[in-house]
Amino acid sequence: RGFNAYFLMTEVGPEVDPLSPENKLIFSMGPITGAPISGSGRSSVGAKSPLTGGYGEGDVGGFFGAELKHAGFDAIICEGRAPKPVYLWIHDGQAEVRDATHLWGLNTLESQEAIRAELGDRRIRTAQIGPAGENMVRVACVINDLKHAAGRTGMGAVMGSKNLKAVACRATKNLMTMADPAPVTKHARWIGENYLTVTRHFYDLGTANGLLTLNANGGLPTRNFQTGVFEGAANISGEAMRDTILVDRENCFACVVRCKRAVKVDKNGYRADPAYGGPEYETLGSLGSCCGVGDLAAVAHANQLCNAYSLDTIGTGTTIAWAMECFERGILTTEDTDGIELRFGNADAMIAMVEKMARREGFGNVLAEGVARAARVVGKGSIEFAMQVKGQELPMHEPRIKQGLGVGYALSPTGADHMHNIHDTTMSPGPAMDRVRAMGLNIPPLKFNDIGPDKMAFYTASVNWRSVNNCIGMCNFLPYGFDGTVEILKGVTGWSTNVYEMMVVGERTNTMLRAYNALNGITAKDDTLPKRFFEQPGDPKPTTDPLDEKEFWAAKQFYYKAMGWTEGMMKMTLFRARRRLRLMLDRYVRDGKAGEDEKI
Repeated sequence: RGFNAYFLMTEVGPEVDPLSPENKLIFSMGPITGAPISGSGRSSVGAKSPLTGGYGEGDVGGFFGAELKHAGFDAIICEGRAPKPVYLWIHDGQAEVRDATHLWGLNTLESQEAIRAELGDRRIRTAQIGPAGENMVRVACVINDLKHAAGRTGMGAVMGSKNLKAVACRATKNLMTMADPAPVTKHARWIGENYLTVTRHFYDLGTANGLLTLNANGGLPTRNFQTGVFEGAANISGEAMRDTILVDRENCFACVVRCKRAVKVDKNGYRADPAYGGPEYETLGSLGSCCGVGDLAAVAHANQLCNAYSLDTIGTGTTIAWAMECFERGILTTEDTDGIELRFGNADAMIAMVEKMARREGFGNVLAEGVARAARVVGKGSIEFAMQVKGQELPMHEPRIKQGLGVGYALSPTGADHMHNIHDTTMSPGPAMDRVRAMGLNIPPLKFNDIGPDKMAFYTASVNWRSVNNCIGMCNFLPYGFDGTVEILKGVTGWSTNVYEMMVVGERTNTMLRAYNALNGITAKDDTLPKRFFEQPGDPKPTTDPLDEKEFWAAKQFYYKAMGWTEGMMKMTLFRARRRLRLMLDRYVRDGKAGEDEKI
């Protein structure tokens, strides 16, 4: 993350259109990426976002990042635009640009098979786009090995704008070295012996392990967030998937947790190939409950289409859900939607729109712009029903249940995001509070709807640490704790560092993202939520509560002050921001630390 932010800050200014050749597309690995330990399969794709116009990043697991690291590369920066489709072939310290004209238009499975056949190696790993990325659909993502998505902020559209079909990678020998393998081995052995205790919920049900609990508490986004209770929740739950269509539990590089699902479907015209994996919680919500669809086979089929076409399932499902609400309100008719009855619960209509979005056909061309731009095209007050922040569609967590997370949606540098965020459930009484105390925060358990100073102090520390994980390449699901994670980092790199210093890295990185957004005109006025979340949902539960606007404002002010951000920093010019960044980095190189006055 910090690597991506630095090059965007210093080389991609506010004058650059995200889909122009002047944008950078950055594939970056963290120092831990590729180490022989669970959680080290993470990497990221960064660029100026075509959805938000600010900082863009898609974080992803799987095997591609580790393969690239083993092949001798820490990062790839793609500049300009190829005159014709190409792919990048990386192997054992070498890189080669190859013609991809014959691959253009293929889905990700077809493309991967063709690349492996052409290069004569079935073990090649790929990061690629399908037709949605080629067509620069703004919710397009980059797909690694068919089933791992660098999903958010439209990175697939940027890849398509460069005529880059794929990055193929193979390491026949491991060029990555570690300073001291002992701490890595220690923690790898611990998680190997204890994962069924500390991460059993992920192993058993994957990321869908909490779907039914969320629904019971009114927190499962349903029918475009009009309510948090879905009558078909049991049919699309992790339990239903496990008991019906699951054929395998899969993993990322070196990971014993195996939270990934592989499903097989051939029912009522719906098909899903295990090669494409299976739906995550976010997909079950976005293409399921948020669209009012309770047919698991249909959702698995739509998930496969998204992976084949390289579509972010969150952005795709939330945009379609908006269109469904507009249709039911009479804002859209069949004349607008190519004759499709785009109503909640119509699984075939949802699937048809996935296809149309990917190919920019008919009304799908409007939806391909993402929900914020689509609402501006349709007009008629439809922006009120667009569930987005800064242009990026909301993930599948209800801000009227998890109110701290709702504030985090508003504050996120990438637009609404659930990963560099908190989940208020972690502040419930019980073992979850151990993590809070480990941060040095002497605060009691807090209610889900509390967004006072104690909750925001936890938020501030948490998102700085989440930023650390994104910088170093560590999965957020692995429970090594702060000290354990730093021990692993020191073992890999040999750095003399500690938890406090890494927290400062997270703080400075988040500040750099904020500064970059400010340079591109994204400021505190954009830190907001759709007005729906300040109103009572339909079918409310005792745990649901609309956000209070005064409390929401106060929570944001607490965060700005805790981060040391001023109005002046948010409005700084491009020249001043870059100059101060250079001074800070020069000081780090010279003295190994930054001055107290260097707040950026």
